[in-house]
Amino acid sequence: MADDNYLIRPDPNDPRLTERVRGVDHTGAEIETVVTVERPLTIFLNAQEIVTAMTIADYPDYLAIGYLLNQNMLQPDDIVTGVDYDEELSIVVVRTERETDYEEKLKKKVQTSGCAQGTVFGDLMEALENVTLPATPLRTSWLYALTHKINTTPSLYLEAGAIHGCVLAQEDRPLVYMEDVGRHNAVDKIAGWMFREKVPAHDKIFYTTGRLTSEMVIKTVRMGIPILVSRSGFTAWGVELARKANLTLVGRARGKRFTALSGLDRIVFDQDLSFVEEESAKHRRKAAMHED
Repeated sequence: MADDNYLIRPDPNDPRLTERVRGVDHTGAEIETVVTVERPLTIFLNAQEIVTAMTIADYPDYLAIGYLLNQNMLQPDDIVTGVDYDEELSIVVVRTERETDYEEKLKKKVQTSGCAQGTVFGDLMEALENVTLPATPLRTSWLYALTHKINTTPSLYLEAGAIHGCVLAQEDRPLVYMEDVGRHNAVDKIAGWMFREKVPAHDKIFYTTGRLTSEMVIKTVRMGIPILVSRSGFTAWGVELARKANLTLVGRARGKRFTALSGLDRIVFDQDLSFVEEESAKHRRKAAMHED
């Protein structure tokens, strides 16, 4: 059974998020299948156009705020005076009390390997220099319960695929589950939600279905979350940056198995593995056998 205590979770029945299309299968038989709908969304910070992202556009306000936070354009203490979304024009404008101008910063943009044209600015590395993440423990009993709940939650992925998911959790409780065509969009939506709702980060766990890349590590550290978990694999730079920031980095978390490569001092091995089920084929995500 899926956990019903989410504050936000996917709605695979939202008609805006999928379309039914016709085709043929490997035998040549006609089929009808469900596909995920992606849309362009242009983000403005005050009067300046920042980026156009491809997104499912279910939470454009959270996505815009989270993107700006994680790109160091919006500061944690900034006062947001308004967020205006025009669905017809596919534009969202974040307005702040502070005057902003990021023309020079936009010129320093670096393309990353992530889905949906994820980007990170070179000077974001400075955010890791003086970071001290809290010593929040990660009990393996929480980890197994959490991954099971997430894996059995109805989602757009299980309905149509072609999408990534990210979850904000506390101990063994998933709180907010966001999906999008790029994992960077999903994490930005959670960052935006945390900013708007003034949710503390020190006792949270961040879960993603995507790879543990440098950008995912940087965004998690910038959010102040001490634990990052994925069902997928690692990149070398992601591991290096996690170790530098002492971020607890757990990957390949499927069924009874996981691999931790950073922040090992936070992990408390309190779960008897004989009581942990392996991941069922019904709820297995893509690349469950080989995802590095």
